[in-house]
Formats: sequence, structure tokens, C-alpha cells
Amino acid sequence: MSESPDTRSLVSASSQLNLMEIDTIDDKEFDIPQVDTPPTLESILNEPEDEEEPFILEDTCLLNTENIDAHSCETSSLASSDSGDRTHLKRKRKTVELSTTVHGSVLRHSILKGISAQIVSAADKVDAGLPTAVTVSGVIVVGTSHGLALVFGKDLNQALRLCLGSTATGAEYGAVSALSINHDCTRLLCGFAKGHITMWDLANGKLLRTITDAHPPGTAILHVKFTDDPTLAVCNDSGGSVFELAFRRLMGMRTCESRCLFSGSKGEVCNVEPLLTAPDLKDHPITQYSLLAMASLTKILVIGLKPSLKVWMTFPYGKTDPTSVPQLAWQFVPVQKVVNPVLAFCRGDTVHFLLVKKDETGTIHVIKQRQLQLNCDIISLNWINSRTLVVMDSGEKLRVVDRPSQEELESLDVAEVQLVYNSSHFKSLATGGNVSQALALVGEKACYQSVCSYTGQMVLLGTKSAHILTLRNWRERVDCLLKQERFVEALSLAWSFHEGTAKAVLGLFGDPAKRKGVVADKMIEILFQYVERSVKKCPEHGKIQVMEQHFQDMVPVMVDYCLQLQRTDLLFNQLYTRLVENCVARGVFLESLEPYIVSERLGCVTAPVMRDLLTHLQDNNMMDSVENCLIHLDITSLDIQQVVQMCWDNQLYDAMIYVFNRGMNDYITPMEKLFQVIGPPLREGRALTDEQVVMGNKLLVYISCSLAGRAYPLGDIPEDLVSQVKNQVFEFLIRLHSAEAGQEEELYPYIRTLVHFDTPEFLNVLALVSTSLQTQLVSQHTLEDFKNDKQALEYQQRIVDILLKVMVENSDFTPSQVGCLFTFLARQLAKPDNTLFVNRKLFDQVLEFLCSPDDDTRHTERQQVLLELLQVGGVIQFDEGRLLGLAEKAEFYQICEFLYEQNHLYDKILDCYLRDPLRKEEIFNYIHNLLSMPGYSSEEKHCVWEKALLHIAELVTLDPAKSADLVAMHFPEEVRPIITRLQDDHLVFQFLRCLLDQSATSREGPHPQPLLRLSPDLHELHIGLLCRFTPRQLTDFLKASQDYRLEEAVQITEQYQVHEATSYLLEKKGDSHGAFQVLLKTLKDKLGAVTSEKRSEEEGETGREEESPLQRVEGSLGDIIALCHRSSQSLNQEQRGVLWFPLLEAMMSPQKLLKGPDTRTTSEVLKELTMKVLNSMSSFIPLPAIIQRILQDPVYGKGKLAEIQGLILGMLETFNYEQTLLETTTSLLNHDLHWSLSHLRAAVSRGLHPRQDHCNICLQQYRRRQDSPDDIIIFSCGHLYHCQCLQRKGSGHAEPRLLQVWSCYKCISSQRGRGGDRVTTETGRGRSTSLAQTNVMSREAGEDGKKVFAETTLDPQQSQSWDQLRCLYRGPSRLAILSEISHCHGNEKAGLLNPSQPGTGSIFHSENFQLKLSPPPSVEE
Repeated sequence: MSESPDTRSLVSASSQLNLMEIDTIDDKEFDIPQVDTPPTLESILNEPEDEEEPFILEDTCLLNTENIDAHSCETSSLASSDSGDRTHLKRKRKTVELSTTVHGSVLRHSILKGISAQIVSAADKVDAGLPTAVTVSGVIVVGTSHGLALVFGKDLNQALRLCLGSTATGAEYGAVSALSINHDCTRLLCGFAKGHITMWDLANGKLLRTITDAHPPGTAILHVKFTDDPTLAVCNDSGGSVFELAFRRLMGMRTCESRCLFSGSKGEVCNVEPLLTAPDLKDHPITQYSLLAMASLTKILVIGLKPSLKVWMTFPYGKTDPTSVPQLAWQFVPVQKVVNPVLAFCRGDTVHFLLVKKDETGTIHVIKQRQLQLNCDIISLNWINSRTLVVMDSGEKLRVVDRPSQEELESLDVAEVQLVYNSSHFKSLATGGNVSQALALVGEKACYQSVCSYTGQMVLLGTKSAHILTLRNWRERVDCLLKQERFVEALSLAWSFHEGTAKAVLGLFGDPAKRKGVVADKMIEILFQYVERSVKKCPEHGKIQVMEQHFQDMVPVMVDYCLQLQRTDLLFNQLYTRLVENCVARGVFLESLEPYIVSERLGCVTAPVMRDLLTHLQDNNMMDSVENCLIHLDITSLDIQQVVQMCWDNQLYDAMIYVFNRGMNDYITPMEKLFQVIGPPLREGRALTDEQVVMGNKLLVYISCSLAGRAYPLGDIPEDLVSQVKNQVFEFLIRLHSAEAGQEEELYPYIRTLVHFDTPEFLNVLALVSTSLQTQLVSQHTLEDFKNDKQALEYQQRIVDILLKVMVENSDFTPSQVGCLFTFLARQLAKPDNTLFVNRKLFDQVLEFLCSPDDDTRHTERQQVLLELLQVGGVIQFDEGRLLGLAEKAEFYQICEFLYEQNHLYDKILDCYLRDPLRKEEIFNYIHNLLSMPGYSSEEKHCVWEKALLHIAELVTLDPAKSADLVAMHFPEEVRPIITRLQDDHLVFQFLRCLLDQSATSREGPHPQPLLRLSPDLHELHIGLLCRFTPRQLTDFLKASQDYRLEEAVQITEQYQVHEATSYLLEKKGDSHGAFQVLLKTLKDKLGAVTSEKRSEEEGETGREEESPLQRVEGSLGDIIALCHRSSQSLNQEQRGVLWFPLLEAMMSPQKLLKGPDTRTTSEVLKELTMKVLNSMSSFIPLPAIIQRILQDPVYGKGKLAEIQGLILGMLETFNYEQTLLETTTSLLNHDLHWSLSHLRAAVSRGLHPRQDHCNICLQQYRRRQDSPDDIIIFSCGHLYHCQCLQRKGSGHAEPRLLQVWSCYKCISSQRGRGGDRVTTETGRGRSTSLAQTNVMSREAGEDGKKVFAETTLDPQQSQSWDQLRCLYRGPSRLAILSEISHCHGNEKAGLLNPSQPGTGSIFHSENFQLKLSPPPSVEE
């Protein structure tokens, strides 16, 4: 884009700028880093367009980076006169949290009917065209698409004053694209779509200037705006450049000088906004700089035009939607009682604010304010006053936002306006559309010239109408809600005006008190309207619940606002009088008073309303509400006797006490009434009802409050009555008799009643009062206060004396109650400021009472009471020797422990634990803690250690496990003496077992403890004890332990005839034959028991409880077979026969003794067990030797072969099964190998088809003639190369055995380009090399005249491919299937390979069975 020669670029004139003034900016306030050279405007303009530097806020919590969308550049096109797509670019962003406070209708939307009608008429009659731009000041000016400017008045008639221009000039200049009026409404600037600018005199409609050379030709005027200086304006064209227009008048000639402020070649500006000052702010210090804000596609710039051109700041947007429209708006805002300009700007959904101020030193500061984030794409931004912004989103919805609180006050849809858009000017369609794509995208939603604001008014220009929006005053906003009968919202809005919390307030003037008075009058008017509506709109027919709900929605609102306005006279006179006409409304009104009375917002109610309230609540059985209201109200206007009787009849004790206290200053009568209820049943020993228990508890709380100076149930007693009330309560409690006492009444009935009711709580009340009195006695300043509290202490002493007299001399009280009394006394006497006196002999009496050895009842209770008494300091009241003696006689071992511990006699405490049946188990923890914890001397620990060792037998008897832990931890060297002290063998056995278990646990646990190793003789002692007490656990112990001696252990097990353990030890010793003989003897004994008739009869009686003889035989046989298996691994054939044949003989010999039909079952079982032996033998003994031995047996050697037929057939079946298994496995493996080799051969010998008929390197066709000397290489990927081309590119390498290995050059290159840095011929997973490296050579004659062919080989990559192929096509392993079959039990089917069930003695069940398969023989072709 070329510039006019008459214009001077700001860049070329940079020498005139005093850029060093930037150093005066406060760097600390702006957080500007120090730089060596300040930036120039040229460097700013040369910044790249994709600037992504974010603007860091002072309040970082408002920046939500998680919801930033990657905006698309595609958007629907908007015509210059279309309203646009209102669903365009809806964002899912977190919005500012808006308050739910009622704001009502903030904006008044009106159609300028006169202007709208004349716009349509001008388009029809004079061919003015459609409206394109609007501006407002003292007049409203509308520009049209045919170049006319229509000037309308702002009066009610909106008459057309001037029609500037003509359609002829419109045809030459194009449509009006921008308008601006100066501050005194005398001049109008018009910008046109073809780049012309005209100036008009608004007084007479005269054309003053026509400017054609202010900017480069061929660009449309997007903005033209006056500054505060009437001789200075700025314009912005569709090339993105900004120019300053200086108007001069020399020698009667009007001229215009242009200066380029911003070149579009450095970044396109699409919006400019000069700072305009109101007349009352003309003297503001900022006005002298003539500030101008410019919004480019990437940043915001603020420059000063005066006194010299200067850049004040730049602000990059960061990432934004390229279709978003940059917006600028200035406003003078009062901040901390100082008015300064604030620039609001945005692009997208976030509005930023910059405060510009000048300090006392003359330094200019630009301060970042808190940003505002909305959930919409903003296309228009305007201030309507200093606190309120109006934004329009891309859906043509206006949003009124309060800037300080960031609340959205109102949302208004203006889609029916059919807003005019300026898209055609941004695309510069009138001059050929020579604009950048970025500017054209912004222009899709640009509506700069159709939305304008002036002094709190906004004008919107539609295609056929003009609209104006203004702020409503506060009365209008309230009345709008009233017209819609939204009374609750109207009251809420009015109350916000009353409290000063409302937003966008207009029309309230004067001091705060005056404003509140005006609003309060309006609220009273609304309340009267609301009560009339609630009564008139009440449904006359239907359910009572509907009527109640109707009034419950309305009446509480009236009550609440009357109380907030502090107008109870209005509430109880006018409103209640109107509502009382309806019985339902009356009830709802009275019930709604309760929460305000309870919260003490309503402290005084008129007498008629109070009577109605109590009557209504009582009639509806709402007695809890009655009580809640009574204790919070002034009841002096009520009938006291009636109220008291009502409270007593309905058990409202709190209210009754409150009425007596506040209404009659009577603090004694409530206690008398309560005592009359709970006293008789307690004296008669009857149980109290729940109601009486509640009364007693209230009585205790009431006494506590009265003695402490607090009112019941809430508040405080008047200060002049505090001491009087205390004395009255004390006097009442210590009365000898009640007012209506009979002859049988005991002395001090009130204290007796309280003690019988709840002794601990009554004593707690006295303790609290005592503490309070002691505190007040110390802090009193006057003599009279001192006397009053001194008298209260004397009363307290009197009560204590009465308690001692009543409780100690009377047997009606339990030990717990007496103990509570003396515990209370001990606590009081132990205090340093104690004033009570108690005779020490009384403590001795209590001690004898609690420690009475003749009384076995409540032993634990009496001991616990005495212990609490001692712990609170009562020990100083007793003689310790006498106390200890009484405690021992009474078996109070906890008391003895307490006394021993005070005297550091810890060893004697062990006797207390051992003698106390309830705490015996705790002795172990006590000994361990005392011996382990610091704080005890070595002598004390040694005494305890010796005492524990002395009583070790008792400890082991009590708990062997805990004793073993204790010995292992603290007595490791005393194990042998401890065992010597234990006389009972079973006790020694338990102790040793726990000790060895503890040793194993400490060795294997996650936190190893000190290992206790016992000597071998102790292990052998434990083995002997195991043989005696639990022989079945002996073998497991021998396997787990390694600390015994084998010879001694064998002797012990032989002594006690524990054959299984003896066998294990002999085998461990290495004497397998000896172990076999022991187990064989055991087996023979059990077989003899089976064949013995006498034993069979005996077992028939007890077999249900113990194992049968056959089960014992089977168990012994399993043990001996396992021994033979383990031993046969290391023996020769002859030695194996010595083991197995005697076992076979032992199993076969008893069968000849079983004769008769009764022994058939036993014979079958023995034969199955014999077959089990044969199957096990077959793994180690040859089959012929087994058969020969069977035939030699007398049982099977005589008679026919029918008896041995089962044995022989079972062995043959096993042989056949294993032979078939071996043949089938070999066949399957041979089939798999043949299938794999055939597929490999087919893959290797497959033909290759080239994709092209030319070399992929030199791009020349290969010759098909057979006499061609070129070697051609084709890869499996289809690429074809000349051999020489591949060699030049280095795509081949020599392998061992002088073989050449090639790689596809094109595939390798593409993989490297995608970032693969490990693409080699060995590891490439793509088919970049041929499965068979095929050198397609032309037939050529050698020296000997024979044909030469290249050898086909497999390179490493092909070998890897073959492995992958083999794994891919190979199915489940047949050998794995067969191995799984082999692990099946003998009683399960062998699978499909062997339909018949093999015998249980198959060698396939042997753990040593192996299949030795050889591969098929190789066949040379």
C-alpha cells in the first residue's frame, strides 16, 4: 500500500519524538524490567503479528487458563445490513459469579419512531439507501448507503433538520462509512467507503471541506473522530493505517494537514478512540495530552498527540479468536475520591481496564485494574455511566454489567433491531476488496458505526429503525416490577436502594438519611398494595392448605420488611388490622412472628396482638412456640396469673420461671413449685418419671444460674438484684422445713431432695458457685460487694455442714453418693484459696464406711469412690498406715497400688496385681513398662525384677505366652532356673512351646527382636514333652527346628515310640533303610489291625469318632511311598529292590488272610492300595521284575490267573496309554514343523510386482531388453532401483560370506523424515527390504558363455520376519496341552487322545516322567 507524498509518517518523523520521557514512568508500579535502551515506536510496530505474550494481572485468581479455546478462523459472513448469526461462536467459559440480588429492569428500550419512519421514507422517496452509520450528540445523524447524512433533532418530534450530500456525490464517494460530531455540535465529519472525508457545518448544512488526500487511495474510511481540540481529528482506513487530521484556516482558505500516526504495513488498526472530556472536566491534567487509544489485530496502543507524539503503553492480546472484534471505550471514573480516565478494551470475552493518572510530580501512571470475564464474544463495548458497562455479544444480546462488583444486572435481546454491520467497509468492497484476510475476518462482526453512546444514552441503528436505550431511575425500576405484580422482587429491589447496595442507581439524591426516607415511603406504599392484593387474590373455595400456602408466601415478607424498616406501628396497626379479617391470614401472620421474637428482632408486641398470639398458639397445641415466645418478650402487659397457670398446665417450666422472674421479680416460688413435684417420690423411694427428671434437671440449672448471677433461661439478672437473689436462693436451700411440712418431714428437705435426685450434679453446681465466688471476692473493689460475696461464702459453708450432717449420719445414701461428697470436699480443701472448713474426723468416718470388711456389696463402687477421693487430694486427710491397713482388709488393691506408688514400693505392687482377680492380666504390661521405661532407678527396677522372678510360676500359670514374651525380653539368662522352678511338666511344656514360638516369631517378623537362642538340651527336653503331650505336632517341630542333636532326638522318639518322627530323623541322618524299616513296621502293625477280627469289632464301635484302620493304613502307605520316592533317586537298581519289594510283600501278604464275603470290601481296598504301590514302583523297577515277583507270591502263584488279571491288565493299559501318547505327540510336532516350513517357503518364493516402471532414484526406466547390462533390484514394498543407483546412495552393506544386503532407499528416507532415528535394516518393521533379496539381472553371457544368476539368501531382517511369521501362524502348543493333561488326577479322564480311562498307576503321573522327542529326519531333495 503506497502512502501519499503529502503525508508524513510517524516513523519517518521519529526524530521529533521525545522518547526518553519514558524513563519517568514508575517502573516499580508497572513491574517494568530494566532495559538498556528504551523501545521505539518502530520496534513496537515491527513486532510479529503472532504475539502471544499474555497480560499478567495483579489479581491472578481471575485468570482461568483452563477454558481457553482454540478458536477457529472460519465464521459465517455478515452482510453490512444483516443482523448476523446470533449463535456464532458460543464459548463454554466460566463466567463471573453474579449475585442473585434482584436488579429489575435497568435499561429502558425505546424505538425512535420519527427517525425510523423518515429513514424508510428517505430510502423510498429520494433513494437515500439503507442506513449504514449513526452518531449522536446534540443531534442524531444517520449515514446512508447512497452517501447522504440525515440530521435529526433529539426533541419529541425527531424532525429532519438537514439532509447533507446528494445521491450524485454518493455515487462518487460511496456509502457513508463513519460519522463524528465535535464537542460543541457545530461540525460533522463524514467518512466514505471510497476513502473521501467531508466536513459539514451543522448550523446551516454547508459543506466546509472535502478531503481526498488524507490517506492512501483505494481504502475505505473505517473511523473518523474528533478529539477535544476542534482543529484535530483522527481517521482509520481499511488499510489499517491511522492518520491525524489537522484543520487550518489561512487567508480564508480551509485546509487539512495529514500525518500518519500508524502505518498499516506494521500491523493493521481496526479501531481508534480518542479521550473526550466533559465540559466540567476541561481542567483535568490528562486532557492536555490529547490521548488516543488504537486497537490493532495484535495489541492495544495508547499514544499522546500533544504536546508531542509519544507512545504511553502497549498491551498485547495474547491468544484470541481471529474473528473477535477489538473494542475500546474511555470513561472518567471516580477512584478514591479522584476522577481519572479509565480505558476499557477487549477482544473476545475478557474486558481489561487501565487507569490513567498523573501524580503530584507530573509523572503519568497507567495502572492495571481487575479484569472482567464474560461468557460471550463481545462485539460492542460502551460505558453508560462511570460504574456501568453495556456490552453486546455476537448473539446480539445486550448485557448490563456493574464494573466494581462484576455483576450482570440485566440481559436484553435486541435481535429484533436487525443491527447494521460494517462488514462491507472492512472488506473495502467499494474499492475492490484490497484488504488483508485478517481484517476481513474481523469485519464479519464489526458494528462500530451502528452502536454509539452519549451522556448515558445508547443509540442502535437497525436496517429500518433506530433505537435508544437509557438507564431507568430507581422509581421506574420498582414500578416495572409492580406492574408485573412481582411484589416480593419489588420490595427486595427497593430495600437494596434503601441500604445503598443497588447497582446502576439513578434518581436518588441528597444525604443517606434523606435517600433512605424517600425509599422507605415507597416501600410502605408497596406493602399496602401487597396486603390488599394478598387479601383480594385469596382463593375463596378449595382446601384450607391452599389458602394457608397463599398467605405463607406473602405474609412473612410483609412482616420482615416492616421489621427491617422498624415500623412495628405499621405492622400491628394497619397491616394486621387488614389481615385479621381473614382467619387464615390472621393465623399465618401470628405464626410468622415467632422466628422474629426468638431471634430478638421483635422485642415488644402490642397487648391485643400478644393475646391473640398466645390464644392462637394454645388453640393449635403449639406449646413449644408459646414457650419460645414468652421467654423472649416483655410480658408486663399480660395477665401474669393466667400465663403462669397456662405454663404449669402445659409443662412450660422455662416460661413459668421466666414469668415469675421478669414479671414479679420472684425467684423463690418457681423452686417451690418444682420441689413440690420431685420431692415426694424421692422421699418415698419411687422412681421418677421422665417429666419429673426434666423438672429436676431444670431445677439444678436454675439454681446454678441464680447463684452465678445469670437469668434463666437466658440473659443476666439485673445488677441491683444479683446479691439479693443469691441470698434468697441460699436461704431457701438451707431451710429446716418446707412451707407445707408435715410431722414426718425430715430436716433440710430441699438439700435432701437435690442430693437424692443427682448428687454429682448438685455438687458440681456448688463447685461452680464456689469458684465464681472466689474469683469475685478477689476482684471486688467496693466494701459492699465484698460483704455480699463474703456472706455468700458463709452460706456455702452452711450448705456443706448440712450435707455432712445429712449424708454421713444417714444410711440412705450409697457409697458412691458419700464418695462424691467427700471428693467434692477434698477438691475444695486442696485449693490454695479454700475457705471451707471440714472436721478431719468426718473423713475417718467415711474411710471406715468405705473400707468396711463386713460389707461385700458394691465392692468395686466403694473402691472406685475412695480412689477418686485420694486422687483429688484427699490422701492428706488420712493416716497412710491406717489407710493401707483398711485397704488390705477390704481387698482394695487399687488403693494399695496408689499408696505403694507414692512411696516408690513398686515390687509390692506386683502382689496387688496377683491378688486382684480383676487385674491379674495387667501384671505383664506393668512389669514390662516399669523395666523398659525411663524414670525409675536401677534399684527399683532390680527389686521388681527379683519379685517377678520369684512369682514366675504364678505368671506362667496365668498366661504362658505373655510369660514367655516377658522372659525373652527381660530374663533371657534365667531360662534354665525358671524351668527348674516349674514343677509341673505340663507347665514346663507350655512355657517352652511359647518360648520357642516367640523365638521363631522374633526371627521371622517384620521388626526383628533380640533373638533368644535356647541350648540343644532344652530343645530335646521340649521334644520329650511333645512326645508325651502332643505327639502329632512332633514332626512339624522337628522340620521347623534345627537346634537339637540327631542322636539324642532319635533316642527320645524311640523311647516314646513315635515312629513317624523316628523315621524322619533317621532319613535326615542319612539312614534311609532304617527309616524305611521303622515305617514298614508301623505299616505292618496297622495291616495286622485290619486283619484282626477282634480289632475290627472294637473299631466298629469307635470308628465314628476316630480314623478307621483302612484310613490309617492309607496314611502310613502314603508316607512310606514318599520315602521310597525320595530315596530311590540316589540308589542303584538292587538297592531300590530292597526298598520296594518288601513294601510290595507287606501289602500282598495280608490279603491271603482275608477270606469270606464279609472281607470283600477290605480286600478291594487293599488291592487298590497294592496297585498304587505297583504304579509307584514302575518308575524305578523294571516291569518284568515286578511281574516275576507277583507270580512268585503264594497268593497269586497258585490257582488260575483270574486273581492277578486285574494287576497285569492295569500295568499293560498304562504301557499302551503312554506308547499312544508318545506316538501322537511326535505326529503333532512333525505336522507343525512341516506346516511352518511350507508357509515360509511360499513367502520367500513369492513374486514381487514393482509400483513404477522406473528407478526411484534416477527416475529412468529400466530396460526390458534381455541384453541390458543393468542389474535391477525390487523390494517387497514395490520400489524398484538400479543396482548402481543404490550403491551410490549407500543403501547396501556387505554381510559375512560376501553377501550384499540391500535396503529400500525411499522407505528408509521417509522413516527418517518422520523422526525415526533407529531405522535400520535389522529392526525396521516396515517392509522396506525384500523378503527374498532378488537381484533381477538380465541374461548376460560371461566369459565362459554360461548364464549367471544371483544367489537367493536371507538377511537378518528376513530372519526376524520369519520368526515373527512363525509365531503368528503357530497355534497353541500341543506339548503344553499334553503337559496339562498329564497333571490330571488318576480318577479323571485323560482327554480326547485316550478315551478309555487309564489306571491310576500310569507312569505319566510320576514326577520324573519325561517325553524325549526327536525332530523328524531331514530329507534331502
